[in-house]
Amino acid sequence: MAESHVTIATTNSRRYQSQLCKHWGHKLNVEEHETHAIVKLPQALLTMHADDDALNVHLRADEAEGLEAMKHVVTSHLDRFAFREAPFDYLWNDA
Repeated sequence: MAESHVTIATTNSRRYQSQLCKHWGHKLNVEEHETHAIVKLPQALLTMHADDDALNVHLRADEAEGLEAMKHVVTSHLDRFAFREAPFDYLWNDA
């Protein structure tokens, strides 16, 4: 099992979480709540927690290669939806 976490400083965390869930909800299994969400990506499980000043993102995958691929998917989508603030500094913490 491979895991990684990143905290993205933004006051728009709930909006970005919602946009990601709506975007992926057409093709993927998405469970969205006001302050957190779970998305079953092709190679990883994504959990997000939105608070007032940050979006906390956690990825868990069976294999390291899948984890790395899904990091790229998440960061590219976040940067696209947050184009006014992007690119963010993604300092992933691997577990």
